[in-house]
Amino acid sequence: MAGPSTQNAPPDAGAETDDALLAVRAAEGDEDAFAVLVQRHAAALIRLATRLLGNRTEAEDAVQDAFISAWRTLPEFQGRSAFGTWIYRIVTNRCLNVLRARRPVAPLEAAGEVAAAEYTTSPARITEGRDAVRELREALDLLSAEQRACWVLRELDGRSYEFVADAVGISQEAVRARVFRARRCLTQALGAWR
Repeated sequence: MAGPSTQNAPPDAGAETDDALLAVRAAEGDEDAFAVLVQRHAAALIRLATRLLGNRTEAEDAVQDAFISAWRTLPEFQGRSAFGTWIYRIVTNRCLNVLRARRPVAPLEAAGEVAAAEYTTSPARITEGRDAVRELREALDLLSAEQRACWVLRELDGRSYEFVADAVGISQEAVRARVFRARRCLTQALGAWR
């Protein structure tokens, strides 16, 4: 009888389910190995892309494009970073390109003032919560694409500065600076919600 670690693995995979080995097998043309990598990482990557782009359809397209790109370039993947970091970087770059192409930069003053919320459990409170989410989305749109990527990876995904630096392709110091600037901008834009 198969143990719990092999029940969901592809037939012939056995203990060979770690990303590094799967990446090597996929680079050699093993479509099943690549399918396992896609299955393993797709949900987290779609969440990341949705947070970055604010649109599920665009996020799914970006992730699909990233996996296609990864499949094509996997033979050149040298394993200097983990497969997960590598695919995060591809998805992040796709999202940054979409963000740069679609949004004009709006001045911070465009966010407007919002009255402080009254905390209750009424339907008004539910509407208020929706308004807060909408305001956050609008405030995120005020960030540069790079600030947004760094902030989302660090604050919403809980990634380390080192991971964010690898995923975005910048130094840890640059990540810290972008996260700091993003926090400052969001604090100003969402001041009424504090």
